[in-house]
Amino acid sequence: MNYVEYLSYASEINELEAILANMSEERVIDRMSFESRLASARAAIAGVTLDQLVYKARLTFRGKPVSGSHGISADFAAKAAGNFSDAVAAIAAGINEDLRYMGPIPDKQKNQLLITGTTIGSFGFEFELPQPPEGVLFAEPGGVNNALEKMQQLFQKAAEGTDDEVAELVDEIHPRAVKKVADFLEYVAEQDAWCGLEFKEKFFRFNGKDQLSSSIRRLKEDNIHTTDEVLAGEFQGVLPYGRSFEFKQLDHKDVIRGKIGPDIDDLDLLNRNYLHKPVTVKFNVIQVGQGRPRYTLSSLDDISDAKPLNQL
Repeated sequence: MNYVEYLSYASEINELEAILANMSEERVIDRMSFESRLASARAAIAGVTLDQLVYKARLTFRGKPVSGSHGISADFAAKAAGNFSDAVAAIAAGINEDLRYMGPIPDKQKNQLLITGTTIGSFGFEFELPQPPEGVLFAEPGGVNNALEKMQQLFQKAAEGTDDEVAELVDEIHPRAVKKVADFLEYVAEQDAWCGLEFKEKFFRFNGKDQLSSSIRRLKEDNIHTTDEVLAGEFQGVLPYGRSFEFKQLDHKDVIRGKIGPDIDDLDLLNRNYLHKPVTVKFNVIQVGQGRPRYTLSSLDDISDAKPLNQL
């Protein structure tokens, strides 16, 4: 059962319960008919939880390649759908902290979307998310489900949000995944089109080519700066479960807050060996436009004894 079917049954149950609540007990035949329909609807979703549902996403297009709700250019549709699916797989890998700056996208085949139909209205596609393996009731956190939510948020923040809001998503899903999203949107714009994405009762559509072009510029590599920065200071605290840290520079009053990369397994070691001790650290820094820099500690090898500031 997919999410839309579940909502349809749930809506029917609410409607039937309301009808029966207001129906006279004397209308025996009518009540029997409605009670039978109510029992069937309840049976259809008995034991189904939201975590077990198959969600569907709807990607729609407007512009030159689209002929209303009648059809869409086959060449455009094939490449756009492929680029969209690649971007979703990259975001899923980024959320799971498996994505690197080079090399194959991890679990790409496992995170492939399935086209199950076309949409009504603006022409587009209905995608079904991958089913969990047989015997597994719950999808893994950070899978395609979360990836589509993050993509929809990235569309909206790139179009309407601040640089800091975009940077927060870039930091969360990885710059390489963001580049895949930018590549998809850039292809759509090159074909004089724009798009919208509906998922889990949320919908965002670019309002035209101008807004889409502006969003692409914010997501392009030359607006997303990734650098390594060496700083001297002291760790003020490390939160193992949140995988985050606070770091105070020797020559500043401000405290840097950042995250700890997936390659560091023993986070308690940071508290044991480096807390409140002078160290020199190489951080990976991501900054979008004029937004606040985001700091990541990628490896314990990036920590060394403090050096004088004039040697950094």
